[in-house]
Amino acid sequence: MEQELQAVEKLVDTGSRIIIEYGFQFTAAIIILLIGWFIARRVAGLVFRLCNKANFDITLSRFFAGVVKILILVFVVIIALGKFGITIAPFIAALGAVAFGGTLALQGLLSNYAAGLTIILSRPFVVNDTIRIQGVTGVVDEIKLAYTLLSTEDGEQVLVPNKQIVGEILHNSRENMVVEAAIHIDYNDDPRTAVAIIRNILDSHGNVAADPPAQVGIQEFGDSAIVIAYRYWVPTKRYFQTQFEINDAVYAEIKSAGMTIPCPRRDVHITQSS
Repeated sequence: MEQELQAVEKLVDTGSRIIIEYGFQFTAAIIILLIGWFIARRVAGLVFRLCNKANFDITLSRFFAGVVKILILVFVVIIALGKFGITIAPFIAALGAVAFGGTLALQGLLSNYAAGLTIILSRPFVVNDTIRIQGVTGVVDEIKLAYTLLSTEDGEQVLVPNKQIVGEILHNSRENMVVEAAIHIDYNDDPRTAVAIIRNILDSHGNVAADPPAQVGIQEFGDSAIVIAYRYWVPTKRYFQTQFEINDAVYAEIKSAGMTIPCPRRDVHITQSS
């Protein structure tokens, strides 16, 4: 019984020495981490506001703020580990070994991150631009290191890996998209009147952009009709809505002006051999 009591007393003494020896260091490390986290958030917010004040792109502002926050947190963690007498040299060596071994496994992910960094720094497009890449068209909602998020007129969200963007042919029409259409009129009708009607419709529609201006004119002289073509720019998320409204108005006004929209005509000659 006496031996058991001595063992318990020894255990309590050892625990007390550990708490006394490392308790203050642990508390100091926790305080340093909390203060560092607070400072990192405040400094990152300051960097973000300064970038916005300098009219930086929102994606570039977020990137700079995020980099500053990560750097501060890394230094804070190093200081906190130092309170326990832990050096980071072994961790750096281990991290290097892990990174070397995982490079092939994470090749696709790393290429997306590298492409995302290229997009953020070179800025071929920014948030709210309309881009078309590999048959996908949409408005840029967000640019991440791994992917770019697009949205369509139908409310769909399209996630495009950044490695599929860098190095490919990219179409950027800013906030608008071009609509191209045509209507046929009879050769007996005046094409200048048709052009004036269509131009008036485009100029009076609220969704049609004034800059660049709409284009209306004779596209070609067909076999059975004069082709009047028109091009105009509309907000990307109102593309189909505006196109349908314009086409409906053009058809109604052309018919109201007494013009004829001819159908394709073919003359068939039948010969009979004796």
